[in-house]
Amino acid sequence: MRKIVYSFLITGALTMAGCTLPKMVKMSKEQQLTVTPNPLEVHKDTVAFDMAANLPVKMLKKGTVYTVNTFYKYGEQELALDPIPFKAEDYPNAGTEQPKVTKNFSFAYAPAMKSGVLEVQGVASKGTKSKNTERMQVATGVITTSKLVKPVYYAAFTGHSYNNQEELEPVIIPDFIFEQGRSVLRTSEIKSAKGKELDAFIASKNATRTVTITGTHSPEGAERINSRLSPDRAAAIEKYYRQQMKKYDYKGMADSIKFILKPVIQDWNEFKNVLSSYEGITSEQKTEYLNIINAGGTFEDQERQMKRLSTYKKVFKDVYPKLRTAKTEILTIKDKKTDAEISVLAKQITQGQTSADTLTFDELMYAGTLTPSLEEKAAIYEAATKKGTNWTAHNNLGAVYIAQAIENSANAAALADKAQAQLEIAAKLQDAPEVNANLASVHMIKGNARAAYAAASKALSSGLTGDNAAGVNGVKGAAEIITAKYADAVRSESAAADNADNLFNKGLAQILNKDYQNALTSFTEATRKNSNLAVAFYGAAIASARLGNAEGVVSNLTSAVKADPELKQAALTDLEFAKFSATEPFRNALK
Repeated sequence: MRKIVYSFLITGALTMAGCTLPKMVKMSKEQQLTVTPNPLEVHKDTVAFDMAANLPVKMLKKGTVYTVNTFYKYGEQELALDPIPFKAEDYPNAGTEQPKVTKNFSFAYAPAMKSGVLEVQGVASKGTKSKNTERMQVATGVITTSKLVKPVYYAAFTGHSYNNQEELEPVIIPDFIFEQGRSVLRTSEIKSAKGKELDAFIASKNATRTVTITGTHSPEGAERINSRLSPDRAAAIEKYYRQQMKKYDYKGMADSIKFILKPVIQDWNEFKNVLSSYEGITSEQKTEYLNIINAGGTFEDQERQMKRLSTYKKVFKDVYPKLRTAKTEILTIKDKKTDAEISVLAKQITQGQTSADTLTFDELMYAGTLTPSLEEKAAIYEAATKKGTNWTAHNNLGAVYIAQAIENSANAAALADKAQAQLEIAAKLQDAPEVNANLASVHMIKGNARAAYAAASKALSSGLTGDNAAGVNGVKGAAEIITAKYADAVRSESAAADNADNLFNKGLAQILNKDYQNALTSFTEATRKNSNLAVAFYGAAIASARLGNAEGVVSNLTSAVKADPELKQAALTDLEFAKFSATEPFRNALK
């Protein structure tokens, strides 16, 4: 009898389970599943979304489990995602309240996943029994707008130290000494070492801009005499200088030399300078002179007071003669090679036709700026790397390789390797902002946006300025889009170089940051810079779609396809335009 009763209980339980599960499956049709965003979107190589699942009241029975299984199906492949289990024991109020769960999902994106569907299938189970619902589609495909980012590279050259402008060098001739109260240039002074020095300088016909002659006088004498002595002494040197130019046949060269005469009249400064270095009297005795000068009064009165000092005769004999002078300072034009000469010599150095010592390091670095040829630049900077350990040469050589990679995308990877080798040498010599700016481009070429972002940030935070800062901001902005830092990307692109690629990336970052109207403005500016930049028209079409502007979608897609017919197929499968794809104007735009 026990066996019969036991068998009846088992049979009854199975019957109840068999009845419960179909009811759960039937009620599951009323479940509420919400996917956000829908369609799905890819950001940072990842598709992430939230699914909110709400079950009907009374659907969960005691001892049952309802599991929502999620799949992303694309082509002939399928990706199973984490399940969402609803256990009856976890929802004791399921008879009066809806069981609710919101779960975050994510999966790595691959290009083949662009066209696909997100499906769910429920499984009602109790014990070992289970029953499946039919599959239900809850989201469509993947929006890939973030993948439109244009990788940006920039070659950050560091400046050279060579001054190619005219430079003046001072030539100081020792003072010519005049006799007390006289302004005649004596023969003894002309034949002295300083006289011979001046004569030799004039004879060499150095390119000269100015000759400044300062005439001075000693403190003694009446004002009327002193006011004449200083300018006359300066004029005496000018007269001699002009006579020598005539002697050495300067001809028209003399007219290009400007003489500046600076008479110093009744000025105690020179006296104080000479007195301070004079060792013939004590410091206390020097103070007596300074007290008279500092007390003020007329120049002649002050000199009369000095005559009363016990040391005056000594000072008059040793100090005063040094004040009866004419000082000559000549500004000559520094002898430099012309740009043409530097270019020719640099080429000869790179071809092994002349010694590397023919040009200085600074001249060789300057030569690199004189040619538009990247091959010639590379050869010049490579030669510069061999003239000692200087980070700028290695940095600029690396920058040339980056510039070549920009022009030759087919060989970009190999050129990036060559650039990195030079930049790593440069970084060991000097961790300079330009080096990090170039490393950012190398990392971007190699597809490492995170490393590019880090290097660009380091370059900018360590003082990079000017065109290099604007250039690397474009690299940084592109890296920030790739890594889904969209607000940061907008800021970086706003400070980037004003070119079509950066303006496009700015517009893309604004779309992804949900600033659609400003995105339209940026895309328009990009097309003004480059009317053939099809992707900028395409971006404007996306911004228009998100604003619900059907006319903007059609007009911009028309321009995009005209510039690049391959975008026609992209637009037909792009879920950004799903709301417009069935309209006749949209179809006409893609004919």
